[in-house]
Amino acid sequence: MNTRIAMAALVSGLLFGAGLVVSDMANPARVLAFLDVAGDWDPTLAFVMGAALVPSALAFAWCRRREAPLCDARFHLPDDRRPVDPRLITGAVLFGVGWGLVGLCPGPAVIAILTLQWPFLLFAAAMLAGIAAHRLLHPPAA
Repeated sequence: MNTRIAMAALVSGLLFGAGLVVSDMANPARVLAFLDVAGDWDPTLAFVMGAALVPSALAFAWCRRREAPLCDARFHLPDDRRPVDPRLITGAVLFGVGWGLVGLCPGPAVIAILTLQWPFLLFAAAMLAGIAAHRLLHPPAA
């Protein structure tokens, strides 16, 4: 990986992490309150997601006018013709169940482990174990 790509990844990750902290989306209690639609529902996450649509839409519009991204020779966009397969559905279900049970997904989990609290460290260890198991069961194609 060249330095330009590494710096872009670092800046993007720091910006994403700062957004999670500022919006309080790294707080599992906030996320679980959003998912508790039958109880004391907190709509904050919906506003954060809605607000994220504006810069995303602007970025996609900007990308459509470019021939190539800033840090690569070409865009790597998904092929819309690819069918939805069982692996995708299984992954989405596991993600949703994990998010609903503990209020964390990988992005906020990385931020939360910085607190060194054992529940977050345990979540990160389980997440890494899941990644390792997936790589063992489904090695990347050469």
